Amino acid sequence: MSQEPVETTFTEPGADEDVMVEVRDLRTYYGGDSMFGGPPVKAVDGVSFDIKRGETLGLVGESGCGKTTLGRTLVQLESATGGEVLFDGTDVTELSGKQLKQWRRNSQIVFQDPDSSLNDRMTVGEIVREPLDVHDVGTPRERRQQVRELLDTVGLQREHYYRYPHQFSGGQRQRIGIARTLTLEPDFIVLDEPVSALDVSVQAEVINLLEDLQEEFGLTYLFIAHDLSVVRHICDRVAVMYLGNIMELGPTEELFADPANPYTHSLLSAIPEPDPTSDSDRITLYGTPPNPRHPPSGCPFSTRCPVRIRPDEFAHLDDELWTAINTLREVLRERERADRTTTDRIRELLGRESRFGTIDGIYEEVFGDVTVPPEVEEPLDEAADHVRAGDEASALEVLFEAFGAVCEAEAPDYYTVGDTDRESFCHRHGDEYRSPAEVLDERHG
Repeated sequence: MSQEPVETTFTEPGADEDVMVEVRDLRTYYGGDSMFGGPPVKAVDGVSFDIKRGETLGLVGESGCGKTTLGRTLVQLESATGGEVLFDGTDVTELSGKQLKQWRRNSQIVFQDPDSSLNDRMTVGEIVREPLDVHDVGTPRERRQQVRELLDTVGLQREHYYRYPHQFSGGQRQRIGIARTLTLEPDFIVLDEPVSALDVSVQAEVINLLEDLQEEFGLTYLFIAHDLSVVRHICDRVAVMYLGNIMELGPTEELFADPANPYTHSLLSAIPEPDPTSDSDRITLYGTPPNPRHPPSGCPFSTRCPVRIRPDEFAHLDDELWTAINTLREVLRERERADRTTTDRIRELLGRESRFGTIDGIYEEVFGDVTVPPEVEEPLDEAADHVRAGDEASALEVLFEAFGAVCEAEAPDYYTVGDTDRESFCHRHGDEYRSPAEVLDERHG
């Protein structure tokens, strides 16, 4: 399989492709601008991709990875910290006032929870008509007529105009939200998990509705979801997101059939199999995603990656021991960043156990059930001495010198993989390493 590195943005589309939205090095950070605020939360951290006119681009990833923030930033409900969002060539991150209001007619969002996104004190007619009132579209009579037609379009009755949201089911309320989104005839819609709060049977109805509306009105979607089966059904391409970064992007069927990035492998392995005799191998990710205030300096997935590149001298280590070493490093990172209270410091000075626990207790918890060879025990003992002296930073340096590799030291490039312009953000696509799929196949026999 040919795997060539490309620039750290996703490949530019060809001249014959009609691109509607171009996202370039988009960053959305929170906090970090006050004297004592600490580092910012990097919700979206240098994301680049294109959305073609008339397509549905899926956006998937764990909770907290930045999917919703990315979607809200595209429609300017959140302000970008840096980068560009080009909508038909116009950078919407620089718009304000009347220009921003006018542009928002072309870009709308359907929210995840139909209950909280609808005002129970307003009738359905008032809710759907509100965007028309704000933009002063047509006469009052024309607005009311347009709303009734939209209710009919999304599968509701025209007489529902005077009812209130609490009188409808979850699926019907989501249809109301979709009708409101369509009032200004937008070209681009962000669908933020539009069916995740609905029953399975209702999900199918709403998905079919969205597909029909896309065909009828020529809409372009960014479809944010957790349910990978829904994504596979409705999306033309899929972007896989982790810790504010796009890890892989490519055509839906190719990505599902032959995932390239180790994080994509992990996500797809979590899809339940209806066959109890299936021998599919589940990839278990240990730990939790890192704090977005303190993302890894190398690959964002390096702290949990099941195929993280090891130093040559430790390539033979048992997977269980390697996982234990990485767990210890994460525990020490959290200790280093945590604020110690005066009580914690006094208890440590008196030799009593603080809420952070002793390093001996941590070692027993992490390595109690695994055999540690001498070449591993030596750097572990040196790191423990630094921790006992209250110097977690030096302990982490020792562990990095011993067990660190390129995944933690450098951010990877985007590599072109597969038979199309699919791209993956991983060091293992370089010629000097085995691919993620090869390593995973070997470990699972």
